[in-house]
Amino acid sequence: MTTHDPHQRTAVALRHVHFENLGILEPLLTARGYRVDHVDVDAQAVDTEHVADADLLVVLGGPIGVDDTESYPFLRTEKEVIARRLRARRPVLGVCLGAQLIAEALGAEVRPTGGVEIGYAPLILTEEGLDSPLRPLEGVPVLHWHGDAFSIPAGARHLAGTPGFPHQAFSTDTALALQFHLEADPRAIERWLIGHAHELQHHGIDPRTIRADAAAYGPELEEAARHAVGLWLDGFDPAATGTGGSAP
Repeated sequence: MTTHDPHQRTAVALRHVHFENLGILEPLLTARGYRVDHVDVDAQAVDTEHVADADLLVVLGGPIGVDDTESYPFLRTEKEVIARRLRARRPVLGVCLGAQLIAEALGAEVRPTGGVEIGYAPLILTEEGLDSPLRPLEGVPVLHWHGDAFSIPAGARHLAGTPGFPHQAFSTDTALALQFHLEADPRAIERWLIGHAHELQHHGIDPRTIRADAAAYGPELEEAARHAVGLWLDGFDPAATGTGGSAP
């Protein structure tokens, strides 16, 4: 029987689609001493105590919306545990849908835009973004895959945008919300292209372009992503400073 060190830090990742996992961030977390648990919210009951008590919660992306609770009742449990962690000021990282759920929990509007932003493109960092853990991402094309948009919650720091989606990232004292995908492993992009094939065809997006961009931008993005998330984690774990990359 496998036993776990009760003193080891835990990172729980709430996963909605199997291929949208922690990707390149999992080795970073493991190197920083976290035991990583993926919880598939579509297939298993969420242990709310385990999630609420984890040292780090990561809420990953998925092709549903924050208002789809009637069709996808598990969203109610997710919303409750995210709100609970935010009230307790425990670290939460949200990606795409995860970021939208954080925004809603903080009272911000989340809405469909009627369009999509899919593919690799750089961010425009705000002044606060340039003075944040996201600064390694300046000028680096990141993977976008979204159609819904969030407003910036009251009191949060607006960190990044793009021309089509001006609200791409925000942070609070314990939460980081990213509309884009830093975690996606460029070596596994084919899983995304297959899993979202219908969406790509519907919007007239050529998967060959995304495949080529993943190969071209993937190595630089992987380094910048690990650096950025490492800098954010350093705010909660000063003893591990440096494991996410040296500061620029």
